[in-house]
Amino acid sequence: MNCSMVLAAIVVSVCLLPNIGLAAAPQSFEPAALQADLRFAIDTIERQHPQLERSTTRERLEAAAASIRGQLSRAMTQGEAWAAMAQLNPLLADGHLFIGLPNWREQSAAEVRRGTGFFPFEVELDEQGYPVITAKLGGEMTPFAGRRIVRISGRDAQDVTYALLARMHGDTPAFRAALLSQRWWLGFAKLYGTPAVYDLQFAGSPMSHRVSAGHVLPAILQQEANFDRLYSCRINADHTASLKVASFAWSDKAQYFKFTHDCFAQMKAASTQRLVIDVSANGGGDDDMWKEGILRYIATKPYKQGSTYVKRERDGSLSSGSIETATVPTLGEALHFNGKVEVLIGPLTYSSAVLFGNVVRDYGFGTLRGVGNSARTQQSGGVQSITLPNTGLVLSYPRFVLEPPLGTSVPGFLEPTVPSGRHTAP
Repeated sequence: MNCSMVLAAIVVSVCLLPNIGLAAAPQSFEPAALQADLRFAIDTIERQHPQLERSTTRERLEAAAASIRGQLSRAMTQGEAWAAMAQLNPLLADGHLFIGLPNWREQSAAEVRRGTGFFPFEVELDEQGYPVITAKLGGEMTPFAGRRIVRISGRDAQDVTYALLARMHGDTPAFRAALLSQRWWLGFAKLYGTPAVYDLQFAGSPMSHRVSAGHVLPAILQQEANFDRLYSCRINADHTASLKVASFAWSDKAQYFKFTHDCFAQMKAASTQRLVIDVSANGGGDDDMWKEGILRYIATKPYKQGSTYVKRERDGSLSSGSIETATVPTLGEALHFNGKVEVLIGPLTYSSAVLFGNVVRDYGFGTLRGVGNSARTQQSGGVQSITLPNTGLVLSYPRFVLEPPLGTSVPGFLEPTVPSGRHTAP
């Protein structure tokens, strides 16, 4: 996603402030309540963020808040309030710092059960910002796969993208575009409602196609609830193996640890020589999922998950320091993998998955390949979520910022490894 698209998104979003939510809210909020929630969010960010300057300045934050406050001049539903206040999210430029919708996964699933339909296709955004169809909503194949949508029910599809991007959170435009691709159905519903039929026009054709809304769970909601969609292990005949780990946030950790143990056991039995670990869509979770579940089998020396940190303490004070304690690999691990390790990263590799990538790279446990420059190697964490007192919207913010093991000597964004004789962490 180029810079001109992001600037255009900011301009277009002001003109397209929506007035339709995902579901008709039983309650609307008066301007005074809306403005109070906005002020509450800004004050919390300025008071609690450990290093706000990594994303923006107080001056820019206050200027953006003043612009949004001017839009909060009428009664709004929760969805409308989100659409206004979420215009802060791109400015905050952090996947852990944003104004979001409460329980949107559960609410969306409930909407499907009640008969609500969403945008009928799964999409990916192309470089010009147009949605390109990848599958039916939910992931089934469609003959429209690969078609670029240029108009949606009379709206220019690129303008729709700009309006949605102007409310997405994440470190970079590339991260926000990937996140929007995954949640297009949700963003469209929040800004433009949930019609029963969509009139779609594709690039290269003057015809309009009337397509009924999709009445199934979107693919991301199906994947997040299904172990076999998140995790897979494949042993190939050429002594290579592929280990997909699409999340470090599975509730049944015993199931996950058994899965990775069994995968490395299969690799041992097959004399595997090369392993590709796919975290290209892994948005993070708990660090022990990669420490005990993966590095247990590939680490060759003690490692630290970071170097220095800045932290906001519970009492509001700031502290800083260094990670002193190293994780020591299990000595004599029977399933230790001695072959070549490659970690596949992508635009949605984030949070704990970035820490995993940092450690693999900085300690020489493997190389990184794939698509990078979407997430910072310096990651925020210790995420707190609070509910805005009037609208019920959620503000998420981090309590610490952590430098990678090699500190600031590594690139600022996670990227594929460049063979350059780069030093490894001690």
